[in-house]
Amino acid sequence: MLKNNIKNKRILKNILEGLYHKYNHKRFIPPDPLQFVYHYKKKGDMEIAGFLAACFAYGAVEQIEKFVTGLLNKMGKSPTKFIKNFSSKNHYLIKPLKYRFNKSDDIISLILILKKALNRFGSLEKLFLKGYSKTDENIIPAATKFIQALNGKTSKGLKFLLSDPANGGTCKRLFLFLRWMVRKDEVDAGLWEKIDKSKLIVPVDVHIGRLSKILGLHPRKTTNLKTAIEITGGFAGIYPQDPVKYDFALCRTGMMENRSGKKDFFLQSFLVK
Repeated sequence: MLKNNIKNKRILKNILEGLYHKYNHKRFIPPDPLQFVYHYKKKGDMEIAGFLAACFAYGAVEQIEKFVTGLLNKMGKSPTKFIKNFSSKNHYLIKPLKYRFNKSDDIISLILILKKALNRFGSLEKLFLKGYSKTDENIIPAATKFIQALNGKTSKGLKFLLSDPANGGTCKRLFLFLRWMVRKDEVDAGLWEKIDKSKLIVPVDVHIGRLSKILGLHPRKTTNLKTAIEITGGFAGIYPQDPVKYDFALCRTGMMENRSGKKDFFLQSFLVK
């Protein structure tokens, strides 16, 4: 494995830095769901827009973009105010909406859960910090407490939207949201300043799973939470203070490869070493 090969580590770091400097720019964000965070200027609205976008970040990118745009448009200028004031009188606004196997009832339930959290804690950040400890090895214990505090007794569709790390899945959408909130650079918003970015877990989607396997960061045929931890460990061996740094760039690389059918120059150079 790569983590035992110092020469390969050095080579891979150069490759990843090349991809980071090539792709980690605001102009490459659309059509990534992260774009919705930047539709707002107030921290509370950015946080809620990001959480909703991350929850529905499954399926084709075009479908995600269309649905989240429609959902946030229903909420007006401030999704935070909309959610805090949401009542049965507003259900008619959400009833026409559905996304793949998530029905309008799932969306309404999600809004009501967020309303309860916002009214009790003031923000999702404050709720998350309730379960966060600097002594934890990684973000997983806090993420588990966060989701379980939100989830409660819910429908199957809502449990899918609020993936619980305790179930052993990759929880890609949850870790994606946490990356957006915790990291700060040209791409990630870094709204949550009290959480150590070194504790983040890589959000493993099809692109990250495939490319990280090519790069020797994991040998698995299927992906789960253990895979995400292993991939994160591989990146931590290269950049321990910020193991999720290269996630956006690698994901963008995978998307570009899908469109063009050609491997990125930086990845190709690694493969021929």
